[in-house]
Amino acid sequence: MFRIGSGAGFSGDRVDAPQSVVAAIAAAGEGGAVVFETLGERTLALGQIARRHDSTRGYEPLLDDLIEPILAQCVASGITVVGNFGQANPPAAAAAIQAIADRLGLGPLRIAIVTGDDLLGRVDLNATQRWDGDGRLPELDGDIIAINAYLGARPIADAIKAGAQVVVTGRVADPALVLGPLVAHFGWDWADLDRIAAGTLAGHLLECGSQVTGGFFADPGYKDVPDIANIGFPIAEVEADGSFVLTKAAGTGGLVDLRTVKEQLLYEIHDPAAYLTPDVTLDITQVSLEQAGPDRVRVRGAKGHAAPPALKATVSYYGDWLGEAEISYAGANALARARLAITTIHDRIIRRGLPVRHRADVIGTVSAFDSDHGDLLADLTDSHAGDYRVRFAFGAGSQRDVERAVQEVNALYCCGPAGGGGVRQSVRPRVRTLSHLVPRHLVEADFHFAGTQS
Repeated sequence: MFRIGSGAGFSGDRVDAPQSVVAAIAAAGEGGAVVFETLGERTLALGQIARRHDSTRGYEPLLDDLIEPILAQCVASGITVVGNFGQANPPAAAAAIQAIADRLGLGPLRIAIVTGDDLLGRVDLNATQRWDGDGRLPELDGDIIAINAYLGARPIADAIKAGAQVVVTGRVADPALVLGPLVAHFGWDWADLDRIAAGTLAGHLLECGSQVTGGFFADPGYKDVPDIANIGFPIAEVEADGSFVLTKAAGTGGLVDLRTVKEQLLYEIHDPAAYLTPDVTLDITQVSLEQAGPDRVRVRGAKGHAAPPALKATVSYYGDWLGEAEISYAGANALARARLAITTIHDRIIRRGLPVRHRADVIGTVSAFDSDHGDLLADLTDSHAGDYRVRFAFGAGSQRDVERAVQEVNALYCCGPAGGGGVRQSVRPRVRTLSHLVPRHLVEADFHFAGTQS
């Protein structure tokens, strides 16, 4: 059996979550791995921007908080640390982890850096196919920040087999973080597609951290989750045949049952017979789940087919400017005053000839489901007393035009409806992403150890 746990499901996840995971794996006394998935499309783009401003940055901002409390126990217990926390700058992340090791008196670590995902300057996007999953997103129309391919698990596995104690990656497919250690431990053949699929399935169930142990699941009275403030992150106990039990550390909150596992199993799955990854096409149509005890669910039955011929790549580029501003109205006739604020800003934008797109939402009424045109808000009556927060959003290519529009919301204090207050406002550049499919021969995935030549 090989135990592998999740230490994070996104950038910004709970920083103390990995501690109970590592303690549980260490207590079993058989080594294992802990993986950190901290990379989203925009996270990577923001990392690229951070690296441009400071060559020592561009990796996961919470890296120290995540790693320092668990690194010594991982080293002592033979638990490999694997994470895409390298984001746009894996070498800098590796240096930061070695600095932590130095502070803890652990000495030099064998830290592997996975390379090959960065395709900026190496691919002609006009010769690639846009990924159809992006649907109605606008065409690329700004300066490109980065192009990163989703790598598979092979360089991670190779690094661990070469002795890595820590593996730092940039963009890899999320399940690859789990599949890599499993291939390294069990020696699975890459042509054994059912086992590669099983490892990919384990990675899919672990990749979002607590989403499979009751996180983003609780709905009081319908789906109750115990002790959600102390929710335990998942651990997979994987057998050599690829079957595994999902569980969590004893003494933690949350729950692992058929409902939580089914929700995560279907997460981001468009075709259950063909979930495309760089390593395999995963087929979950024959997967079976069994409640094997309290907070223990057995998973088996994954099938694998040949991996797709192209790799998905994220193209990050500068978009337009986004301005946001909010103001509150409360008490009798508050909804009517909130409406008046909206029409006032609309008229002011026209009167001043500001070339900005704009929308407004009254938070607490229909803001989550309304359109840019406010169709749902138009159907509400004005008799609603209460406490309303009006949120305005403005978009344009000119920072100055957006700033002018945002300033109009601040002017509502004295020029708008009665009783407005609590204005908050911001203007920032927007980063957009699109996905393209790139030929595999353009991607040269590999690894090297920190301190050696790449």
